[in-house]
Amino acid sequence: MMRQYELVERVQKYKPDANEALLNKAYVYAMQKHGQQKRASGDPYISHPLEVAAILTEMRLDESTIAVALLHDTIEDTSATRAEIDEMFGDDIGALVEGLTKIKKLDLVTKKAKQAENLRKLLLAISDDVRVLLVKLADRLHNMRTLDHMSSEKRKRISEETMDIYAPLAGRMGMQDMREELEDLSFRHINPEAYETVTKRLGDLSTRNEGLVTKIEDELRELLQAQGLANAQVKGRQKQPYSVFRKMQSKSLSFEQLSDVYGFRIIVDDIPSCYRALGIVHTRWRVVPGRFKDYISTPKQNDYQSVHTTIVGPSRQRIELQIRSRRMNDIAEYGIAAHSLYKDGRDAQDGALSPKSNAYSWLRRTIESLAEGENAEEFLEHTKLELFQDQVFCFTPKGQLIALPRGATPIDFAYAVHTNIGDTCVGAKINGRIMPLVTRLANGDEVEIVRSGIQVPPPAWEEIVVTGKARAAIRKATRAAIRKQYSGLGHRILERTFERAGKAFSRDAMKPALHRLGQKDIEDAIASVGRGELSSLDVLRAVFPDHQDERVTVKPNADDGWFNMRSAAGMVFKLPGRSKASLEAADSDGPEALPIRGLSGNAEVHFGPAGAVPGDRIVGIMEKDRGITIYPIQSPILQKFDDEPDRWIDIRWDLDEANNTRFMARIMINALNEPGTLAEISQVVATADTNILRLAMGRIAADFSELVLDLEVWDLRQLNSLITQLKELPCVSTISRVYE
Repeated sequence: MMRQYELVERVQKYKPDANEALLNKAYVYAMQKHGQQKRASGDPYISHPLEVAAILTEMRLDESTIAVALLHDTIEDTSATRAEIDEMFGDDIGALVEGLTKIKKLDLVTKKAKQAENLRKLLLAISDDVRVLLVKLADRLHNMRTLDHMSSEKRKRISEETMDIYAPLAGRMGMQDMREELEDLSFRHINPEAYETVTKRLGDLSTRNEGLVTKIEDELRELLQAQGLANAQVKGRQKQPYSVFRKMQSKSLSFEQLSDVYGFRIIVDDIPSCYRALGIVHTRWRVVPGRFKDYISTPKQNDYQSVHTTIVGPSRQRIELQIRSRRMNDIAEYGIAAHSLYKDGRDAQDGALSPKSNAYSWLRRTIESLAEGENAEEFLEHTKLELFQDQVFCFTPKGQLIALPRGATPIDFAYAVHTNIGDTCVGAKINGRIMPLVTRLANGDEVEIVRSGIQVPPPAWEEIVVTGKARAAIRKATRAAIRKQYSGLGHRILERTFERAGKAFSRDAMKPALHRLGQKDIEDAIASVGRGELSSLDVLRAVFPDHQDERVTVKPNADDGWFNMRSAAGMVFKLPGRSKASLEAADSDGPEALPIRGLSGNAEVHFGPAGAVPGDRIVGIMEKDRGITIYPIQSPILQKFDDEPDRWIDIRWDLDEANNTRFMARIMINALNEPGTLAEISQVVATADTNILRLAMGRIAADFSELVLDLEVWDLRQLNSLITQLKELPCVSTISRVYE
């Protein structure tokens, strides 16, 4: 276990004027509070915050952050309080410790919703002070290093969470070395067999190529120094097991097919020297085509800068090279921790991280997406989409650089520019050519979005896009569009209900009644009526508590038939007393009935399974979360709703003369089971200008088959004409309309 003086010495090596008293006080306080607590390994608990602090000293962080690392578990696991820490160490350190405490209350949970809420709280805490992230990542790294003392189930659960969230989050913040170690430690517990196999193969390869890395380093260094880059450093290493395994999986390669297991970094003084080194290397060795990337001119979103190339280098070995300056190397290794954002007296000219840095821009966009997701699970999904994707860089017509995940489409591009542009997108030009919206963008593409003011994002776009922001915005727009449809239907239902009760409907009149209806606002209440969750009669009674709904009771007749009548509120009641014929003859085509047109894309009105066609006598049934379902009056399923009169809605057709919408109807045919029967029936259907949407066929006797056809027709007249023609076929025994 590290000693107190060793920790202080580590900090003073890179910051001689560090506040030694603060570090000593934090150490003593943490030691006293944790007391005799033990870790699962049996070590004193204080060893954990000490090791977390030691990890942060490797990043050369200030003494305040080191103190937070020492204290980060005190509020959570001891009798320490926020007020006590504020008094001893100041509000700044107290806020950071409490932020980490709130996170740990939900840490390492199994339920997806709680894991998502944990991530939400983590990012919100980071938005106040990014040091929360640095301490959290160091905390997770030490926990992963000491995971062997946990049960196998817990090891796997913690490793999966680390692989899903913390490792990619470290990568997005530019902390590549920490990301790689977190991934390898997680890989070891998630897939131990694969980890052992890859590790063994890498070990065998290292034994066979003993001295190869050193040889290549020396040859590269000598070449660069001979060409005038005297201060150039060359560092080589074998790739990590998880990196090798991921490449084997993503490219479907065997271990023997991997040709770039070794990677080398060339570190020089400045940017001009980077490109000079690149020219020297490319002049000396053959370049592998398609393997060059310039992240100096176009940095990654996490501020990473470097030139990547692959060459067939010394000993005919294919190797990857990363060429960067020393400043770039610090950022590549330590990410946001390499910036002097937290050091007093520094400004942007001295390397401090600008608030406009790419890493913070990504973090802000991710946190903004909190408002887009309907729930914590959606937020987790959006964040994972952002974390895991590699990037492509595209441009607006004005030259603005837009970084997107690999595989992104013009729709993702539009939403990356602005949500409103994505919502109104109808087309795209890529490099001046009109291209489909499903086109995958490539590095360097110039994208121009074509917009329309009447566009609403189709729900199918959600399956096309790859960015969390686009997916969240499409879901939000889809929910808003459906809510608007239900609200429109609810408004029409309420207008008719109030009118038939002799009352005037207005939105303002609903305000005082919202609490009685259990609704937050007027639009929610109206949309609930449209969805069938709230009865229009309940709204009427809530607005006018003294209203008396008069209903007529009719004694049953001997024929056990049914007859149709309206209440003052306009609902269709089915009461015993008349023949079925009188029901069918009842007038419901007047202006009081709710008019419907074509239902294409209409979320709040649906037909029953057997359909209905213009000319049918129809009624509507309110169904929760589906709005109105329309049935022909002959449908036997309506009997299920006899005891629920408030769910009945009077419906009438309202079609233009130029109607070009077909409607579905179902018929059943008993026909001879002989060759040519189906062909004859199909020929009649086609000749009658109708279409078979669906067909089911089964044998009911040795010589007869039953055919159930779902047909698309213009109206009832056309359907009846078709049925008459089918009856005349010699192969048809019986035919009937199905109303189920």
